[in-house]
Amino acid sequence: MLIVSKINKYFGDYNVTKDISFTIKQGGIFGLLGPNGAGKTTLLRMITGIYAYDSGSITWQGSQISIDNSSLIGYLPEEHGLYPKMKITDIILYFAEIKGIYKSKELLNNIEQYLKKFGIYEDRNKRIEQISKGMQQKVQIISTIIHNPDLIIFDEPFSGLDPVNSRVLKELMLELAQNGKTIIFSTHRMEQV
Repeated sequence: MLIVSKINKYFGDYNVTKDISFTIKQGGIFGLLGPNGAGKTTLLRMITGIYAYDSGSITWQGSQISIDNSSLIGYLPEEHGLYPKMKITDIILYFAEIKGIYKSKELLNNIEQYLKKFGIYEDRNKRIEQISKGMQQKVQIISTIIHNPDLIIFDEPFSGLDPVNSRVLKELMLELAQNGKTIIFSTHRMEQV
């Protein structure tokens, strides 16, 4: 279970997150809804440990989130962080290795299944610079979950996805939650929540 308790983060004199508190049970899906600039990304970055918070606490399964347990987290940032010269399959393998999952038959099979699920299997050998922003978003989503994290954080995951792929992502979120994964996602669109 993820517990966020009275989190505050200041940038200068401005408090971006004012005593934010919530609890998400294992297998839950939690949507953060708010306009641009509301502090959603800042909050997600504090949960991942990228940003320190000024007061309050964030615990996952009873322990503070730290660099030591960051492999339990899958994080999809709002901004694309893909290397343009790398091929789709290679970049997913690279992100898996960063999280401690090394090339194996099982990993390659999982990558293949996700590429097929998102309709980009035929493009697997293309470089990132050769594919659309929507396809890049799909590659980032796969890279976020390929190491089988327990806590998955998606910052604006529907950005750049057409209605068909938005539906695929929603179905994937439900499937992951049914398998005990805890999911947080941010959006500024009510219908996505």
